[in-house]
Amino acid sequence: MASPQSLRDLLREGRFKETLERYREIDAEPEGRRPDVQLLAATAATRLGDLVLGTSLADEALRQFRRRGDWDGSMRSLNLLGAIQWERGQTTQAGTCFAEALRLARELNDSLMLARACNNLASVAHLQGRFDEAAALYRGALLAYQRLGDRRGTAETYHNLGLAYWQAGGWSEAQDAADDAVRHAEMVADRSLLALALAGRAEIRVERDDVALAERELERAQHLAHEATDDIVGAEVHRVRGLAALRRGNWGVALDHAEAARAVALQHDSVQLNAECSWIASRALRALGRVEEADQRRGEAEAQFQLLGAFTLLERLRQDSEDQAT
Repeated sequence: MASPQSLRDLLREGRFKETLERYREIDAEPEGRRPDVQLLAATAATRLGDLVLGTSLADEALRQFRRRGDWDGSMRSLNLLGAIQWERGQTTQAGTCFAEALRLARELNDSLMLARACNNLASVAHLQGRFDEAAALYRGALLAYQRLGDRRGTAETYHNLGLAYWQAGGWSEAQDAADDAVRHAEMVADRSLLALALAGRAEIRVERDDVALAERELERAQHLAHEATDDIVGAEVHRVRGLAALRRGNWGVALDHAEAARAVALQHDSVQLNAECSWIASRALRALGRVEEADQRRGEAEAQFQLLGAFTLLERLRQDSEDQAT
């Protein structure tokens, strides 16, 4: 018989499929109805890309936590629900959940959740083009993670900060943050995390026209994501490989990588990943002379960026389309 502690141990080890299987063993039992157990299962389901199940379990956990006056459990449930809404493109709702989780973290003096909520709120600001606000929140998250000695959180936040810096034009700061993300991820020894950090650094290298070095890093990142059986991180690597192929003018290769990543995004209901892959695919298709298909993918990307409120990315897409047309 599975126990709540066994679920925690499996989740901590990144064994999300097994966590969900163990939860199903106790689902009908009193233990399975506990909100802390439901939240563990919701986390595993979310990491596996089952956002419908993750939402259902997290919502029920939040309802029970609130009824009991358990603000710690409520805070953790809100943070997870925000992450799910973020993936589904519901950025306004996600920001509301993250802000409430941050408020509770401050009231409860929970440094770890404060760091996570700051990082998550920064990602919302980053996506919506509020780069100064995003950078300030990321730096706040970094300070909290560093005080806790949490290298995983530190690596994730440096990764995010690096991408925010380069999109704001801060190339030197972006490279430094990406290097720090990889360094901390190496120390954590988590294949998925390291693959993500390498892909982030490679994306910055692509933007700086250091494509050969980026491609070497992406090969390593793809291997790590495969070993970790992490489809979403693997899709992120495919997306960046698509960008690298565009830089080289390898239109067919770029399209293959973009469509491979887009298929995963559709499977996991990841709106931002889908939008960015549709954008890459539209650029490759237009270069291949497949104009009607290119226009379809471009329209999909534009609609998704609008849904996300990602107006900076939307403007870049439109400018890119104008440049290709001339």
